[in-house]
Amino acid sequence: MSATALWAENGLTRPWNDPAGDFLRALEGATSAVLGIKQNGELIGTVMVGNDGHRGWVYYLAIDKAYQRVGIGSELMRAAEEWLRGKGAIKVQLMVRSENDAALEFYDRVGYETNDVKVLSRWLEG
Repeated sequence: MSATALWAENGLTRPWNDPAGDFLRALEGATSAVLGIKQNGELIGTVMVGNDGHRGWVYYLAIDKAYQRVGIGSELMRAAEEWLRGKGAIKVQLMVRSENDAALEFYDRVGYETNDVKVLSRWLEG
């Protein structure tokens, strides 16, 4: 399974985002990467990381449904944190949709906390 198929399977893609473009930009950038885990030659987990110069960001943490809840997500988050630490990041941030209770519970279990901030946005097209 490809990384972008894994992201779609886990409900991480949206019609207004181009996951293939995100994947390519992450691989081409000096301050970003897509980390993965394979089992028997098959991709079973990914996480995309980036360093904006102030903090590290995590995107697209996705685990094949057959391998969820066995520690692979935690392992990928440790790898993401280590990659970001190596790029000089001192803080890691990520965004989770407020209705995604499973993701919120996972990040709580691996030591992430909710920050008292609001994410503001504006569509630039249309």
